[in-house]
Amino acid sequence: MPDSDEQPPQSTPSTAAPTNTTTSPPPIYIHPRREPFEHGLLPIPKLIFTDGAQSLLPIRDKLLSLSSSTSGSKLNRVNCSSIAESLQISNDHARLVIETIASVLHVDSDPCVKSKANEIGDVGVNVYDLMLFLYIQSYKRLLPKGHKDSAAVADVWPSTSAFDGFLSALTPLQLVRSNSRRSMPSQADEEAHQLSYLQKHLGNILSLLAESVEGDGEESLVLSMEKLEHLGFLIYFGEKGSEKIPLSQNAPFFANSDPEMPAVPVPAAQVHDWLLENIAAALTRITERASAKENGPTSAPDQDVPMADVSASSVKSSPSPRGPSSIEGISKSSYVRLPNDIKGSSVKVINCHESVIYVLAPLKYATVYGCSDATIVLGAVGKAVRIEHCERVHVIAAAKRICIANCRECIFFLGVNQTPLLVGDNHKLQVAPYNTFYSLLEEHLNQVGIDPTVNRWDAPVALGVVDPHDSLSHPAGVSDVQTESASPVDPDQFTNFLIPNWFEGQQSGPTKDNPFPLPDAYLASQQRNHKNLEETKNILKDTELDESRKREVATALHVCFKDWLYASGNIRQLYCLQGE
Repeated sequence: MPDSDEQPPQSTPSTAAPTNTTTSPPPIYIHPRREPFEHGLLPIPKLIFTDGAQSLLPIRDKLLSLSSSTSGSKLNRVNCSSIAESLQISNDHARLVIETIASVLHVDSDPCVKSKANEIGDVGVNVYDLMLFLYIQSYKRLLPKGHKDSAAVADVWPSTSAFDGFLSALTPLQLVRSNSRRSMPSQADEEAHQLSYLQKHLGNILSLLAESVEGDGEESLVLSMEKLEHLGFLIYFGEKGSEKIPLSQNAPFFANSDPEMPAVPVPAAQVHDWLLENIAAALTRITERASAKENGPTSAPDQDVPMADVSASSVKSSPSPRGPSSIEGISKSSYVRLPNDIKGSSVKVINCHESVIYVLAPLKYATVYGCSDATIVLGAVGKAVRIEHCERVHVIAAAKRICIANCRECIFFLGVNQTPLLVGDNHKLQVAPYNTFYSLLEEHLNQVGIDPTVNRWDAPVALGVVDPHDSLSHPAGVSDVQTESASPVDPDQFTNFLIPNWFEGQQSGPTKDNPFPLPDAYLASQQRNHKNLEETKNILKDTELDESRKREVATALHVCFKDWLYASGNIRQLYCLQGE
C-alpha cells in the first residue's frame, strides 16, 4: 500500500537493476472493472444520455431529494418507484435497472446485492452507483476482430441460414450477425478500450460524485473519501496474487487518513489529475506488453485437461489472472471443467462448435460467445450469464440472471431467479425449465446465492432489436423495434439431460435430482414418458419372438433411436463417449 507521499506509477517504469539489496515494490496499476461494461449495459433508450453529465446532474439532485424523503439522507438510496419517476420509465424497467446494478456492483455487502428477488425493488440502489451506471450506458463496445484462422472458422461454421435475408433492408443488422463469425476482442484490447473511455469521460464522471463548495470554477467541486469509493464500480487497483485495493487507500490524499476521523474532501481536479496519470500509465503498460508479445516468442497455451479427444492446441486459456478462464475453439468434442480447474470466478466459452461443454463450478459471471451446434452446461452462476452470437446451441444454466443477444435457433433450459433478458437480433429461440443436475449442484447454488424455489424461465423480457452499445450505425427508427421473444418448449418435447459423473473419485455431493421444481405440464409429460417407457419394456419382455424377429425389432429400435438423437440434438451427448 503506498504512503501518502508516494507518487503515482510512471508511464515507463524503470527497468534498471537495483543498486542495493532493498528493492521497491512493483508499481500497482489501475484497471477497469469488466463487469459493468460486459454485463451492465441495457438497450433502453431512456437510460442513454449522450450529453455527458449535463442531463444527469439535475436527475441526481432530484433522486437525492427523493432519497431524503423516503429512506433517510444518510443512505442516499432510491427505490423502484423513485427511479421510474425520475427517469420516466416503467416500473418494470426501473426494477430491471436495480437488478442489473446489483449484478455488477463492486460491493457484495450492499443491500440490493443481498436482497431477495421480491424485495429488491423496495431496497433500491445508492444514488451515486445509479449515476455511474447511467453514465456508462453511453459506452460503445469494441467491435470483434476478424478471426485469425478463417479456414478453421469456415470448417466449423454452418452455411448461410435462411434468416440472413430476413431483414435485408436493415444492412447494419446483417453486419451485426456477421460479427458472430469473428473472434472476441482480446482482453488487452478490451481493457485498453474501456480505459480510454474512462480517460475521455473522467471529468464528467467525477462531477456526478463531487459536491459544490464556496469558490470559483473547478476548485468549487470537492470529492470526499466516501464518494471516491463509489468509483470502485468502474475501476480498481491491484495485481496478480493481491487483493483489490480500495481507491481511497491507494489515493495519496486519503491513504493515511485516520479511520476515527472523517477525511477532509479534496478538490475534484486533484483527483482527476491523479486518475488520469494512472490511466495513462496503465495504457502505456498495455501497449508495451502487446508489443513485447508480438515481437517475442509465443507462449504455450495453458494445458487444461480435456475429457475426450480435444488436442492441447485447440484449447486457449486466458493468461491473465484478472480475466476469466477461457474455453475456446473446442470442436467436435467434449470438454469439462470442475471447480479446481477454474481460475477466478468468471468463465468465457468462445467459438466452440459441435461439442458438449461442461462448466460444473460455482461462478460469478459466465459468457458464451460465437458457438454453434453445441450443448453448454453452466453449473451455478451467482451474478450474470451472457449468451451472444450463437446458433443452434442448447444452453443449460442455473443462474441469478441471463441475457441473450443476437442468437438463432437456440434452446435455453433455465433455472433463473430473474427474468431472462432478450436483446438484439434474435430468431427462433426457445426456453424451458432447468433439466439436469450433478452431485454438487445444490452446494454450488447455495455458495453463489441462487434460490432453486424461484425460477423465472418462462417470463423473458424482450428489449430492442438494435443494441445501442455496439459501434455500428443503424437506420433511423430501428432502435425502437422490439426483438423477437422466445417461445416455451412443448412439454411433450421436454427431456432430461444426463450429466456424466465427472466428480468420480472426488468429494461427491448430496444432489440426487433436479433442485428446480418442474411446472405441472412438464412434470406430467415426464411422468407419461416414464410410464410409456415401462409399458414398452414390459411388452417387449413378455412378447415371445424367435431370434430373427428379435434382431428385426432391435434394428428398428436402433434406427428410431438414432433418428431421434439427430432430430433432437441429443447426439451431442454421445461425444462424451469418444475416446473412452
